[in-house]
Amino acid sequence: MNQSRLTPDEWQETVRLVSLDEADFPAGRHAFHREELMNFIDQDTRSAASATTPAPTAPARRRGFMRPLIVIPAAACSLALIAAGVLTLTGSTSGHNSLVAGPPLTAQIVAGTTQGVPQLLNQISLAAAKQPTPTVRAGQYIYIESQVGTTYEKTVDDKTTVVSDGIHRRQTWHSTDGAKGWLIDPAVFPPGGGTLDHINEKGEIEPARLGGPSYDYLATLTTDPDTLLAKIYKETEGQGNSPDQEAFTTIGDLLNESMPPADLNVALFKTATKIPGVVLVKDAVDAAGRHGVAVARLDETSGARTEWIFDAKTFTYLGERTIQVRPHGGESGRIKPGTILYTSAITVRQAVDEMKQTPSSAA
Repeated sequence: MNQSRLTPDEWQETVRLVSLDEADFPAGRHAFHREELMNFIDQDTRSAASATTPAPTAPARRRGFMRPLIVIPAAACSLALIAAGVLTLTGSTSGHNSLVAGPPLTAQIVAGTTQGVPQLLNQISLAAAKQPTPTVRAGQYIYIESQVGTTYEKTVDDKTTVVSDGIHRRQTWHSTDGAKGWLIDPAVFPPGGGTLDHINEKGEIEPARLGGPSYDYLATLTTDPDTLLAKIYKETEGQGNSPDQEAFTTIGDLLNESMPPADLNVALFKTATKIPGVVLVKDAVDAAGRHGVAVARLDETSGARTEWIFDAKTFTYLGERTIQVRPHGGESGRIKPGTILYTSAITVRQAVDEMKQTPSSAA
């Protein structure tokens, strides 16, 4: 998703200087994605600092939904988030993440085509409309479990190499009102994870937005494709490498990192048909190794293509992948074509009654 997301290596440095929010988005996902908001707050650092000097004010995404991701470099994005000052993430993030940097994730590049895109998105929307409507009650938590992996540039002593954090399990919980959250991801936190609270220093719940939505907020959005797309363009103005790419990224974030209500889920696919430059990729593989057909769009600036992957028979959403398709990717130019910058595979998405509860533990 656009270069606004910090890599795991950068997070370890940044966490000593600023508080990042919306850590709930996959590590590095927005090195090319608009990672709406990684505003992580190092609880240990803040606790220690509070005894001597005031702790830095936490800001607010990425990808935030944050999650951070925009076109500006990661460092600049961090400063922008600081100025916004919003969310709070607590939990020990001192030291290095528990994953050892490994070789880059790679895959064969399959050419995309504009032929059949409307038909594919229509089939996907029809399939989504037939899915059972999930029951979500006030006070519950949206639980998403996935397999994710990120490839990024790591610089040590002026030497830059391309490494990955490997495919690993990721779990997130978000209260329906968006106030409380929890993330377990070894690329971000030590074992046990950390909290993701969307509450400002005044104790107020931060207003939800497209870049940092709650389930309750998503339930209020229009399901008219034209109106929804206009809202996306307006709220993301000035973000990303282009308005169209940022719109595509925003919808992709909602599909991958939230649980849109049934009507909105259908509307998102219809909205995507209205974004120029969308192509069909006949074979794409998610982080769990599942093959499917993809709806994709190339970021002309970064040379990376973001793909939403669906089962080729049922058209069920599987996950997302961002793959470099042009030479000289990344800030150093070392990201080669075929490098998988970010990959995910959704394995569980369901409402649960308690924080850190899983569907299996509730059974």
